[in-house]
Amino acid sequence: MAAAKDRYVCRECGAVYSKWMGKCEACGGWNTVEIEAAVAVAGKRSSRGRPIAFQTLATTGEDVPRFATGLAELDRVTGGGFVPGSTILIGGDPGIGKSTLLLQATAALAKSGVDCAYISGEEAARQIAARARRLGLGEAPVRVAAANELREILASLEAEPAPRFIVIDSIQTLYADAIEAAPGTVTQVRACAEALNRFAKRHEATVVLVGHVTKEGQLAGPRVVEHMVDTVLYFEGERGHQFRILRAVKNRYGATDEIGVFSMTDRGLTEVANPSALFLGSRAGNVPGAAVLAGIEGTRPLLVEVQALVTPAPPGSPRRAVVGWDTGRLAMVLAVLDARCGLGLAAYDVYLNIAGGLRISEPAADLAVAAALLSSLADEPLPDETVVFGEISLAGEVRPVSQADARLKEAAKLGFRHAIVPAGLSERKQPLAVTEFGRLADILQFFPGIRRRRRNEQVD
Repeated sequence: MAAAKDRYVCRECGAVYSKWMGKCEACGGWNTVEIEAAVAVAGKRSSRGRPIAFQTLATTGEDVPRFATGLAELDRVTGGGFVPGSTILIGGDPGIGKSTLLLQATAALAKSGVDCAYISGEEAARQIAARARRLGLGEAPVRVAAANELREILASLEAEPAPRFIVIDSIQTLYADAIEAAPGTVTQVRACAEALNRFAKRHEATVVLVGHVTKEGQLAGPRVVEHMVDTVLYFEGERGHQFRILRAVKNRYGATDEIGVFSMTDRGLTEVANPSALFLGSRAGNVPGAAVLAGIEGTRPLLVEVQALVTPAPPGSPRRAVVGWDTGRLAMVLAVLDARCGLGLAAYDVYLNIAGGLRISEPAADLAVAAALLSSLADEPLPDETVVFGEISLAGEVRPVSQADARLKEAAKLGFRHAIVPAGLSERKQPLAVTEFGRLADILQFFPGIRRRRRNEQVD
């Protein structure tokens, strides 16, 4: 038996070291390197391994039908349903609704005839059953158990025909008794995920792993787990809002730019078929500092309100606070407004918020953010029933974005009559009136207060 030695592993990227290090050289993370207990490895054997059998792409069989849950928003994000033999990792903040969503999906699959099992390491079986009854799912034929030990879980699943759909809530609570480490450590999480992934492939079962997240919003545990699984989903949302967003960041069987929108109610999570109407439902008319973005999430056009507040800053460093958008992108837009439009925003505090708890990442939001900032600075609202979209370059140009027609059709369907867009769309017939801009400075025509202030400054 070969001698076993402890090693040190980065919980973020999985890099291995022979000694402890304060900073991981691979990913640059601080205090992410943890000791991994040694496991004895058998000595070298002279015999060779058993040869594997190869197949051609044409002889591997047809695609296996997916498990469609009937929850359209969930099926949209997963690419049409869960794929047999796959492993899915879903993460989110505590209390965001991960367990509720999976319990609803499991019950829906069980009612359609799929053999389902729900294994929790955090709740007793009685607690799970009570939550199911509260959600109106008490009659669903779901097998429920409370367990933490990996060997017992795998033995129970293999003792009888293995369930086709299995939920493990959560991966951080499991432990393998062969490893001398506490549950939730790098070694345990990786070993348990590997074993469950092998089980899913061997038995053609779908295994869903629930993962905790860190205070930065990333899935806790080694990042190598995200590379092991087939799909990684994030369940997002603000506690002060009823909306919940399910987003795929990795999907071997579907797109990664789709989102599912849910609303949290006392009867669980309900699907939102028209997210645009929901996100804009609480708008209080046309007010300064607000602009409606006609965005795209995956294949779905989505209208959302961008809110900005620009106020004079006290001497010193101005404050920049952002919710729902990239802070670096805001800094770029502010720099372009200063350099190309002659605005001295360095002397102002800037606050930006994407209404409804949604997080926007597409560049098409640049022009809407700029319009909201200018509206707040001038204390003048945009024209009534107006949507905005477009990408801003460092040269101050407004550049076209993809799927402009779909954005405008969604806006017209919701009653908007005017759009501020990049140049080049007027050649085609549009469902609403459009104002095109090739340069960012041209948008100042909507804010006479800023133009008057600039003229006064030039006179002074």
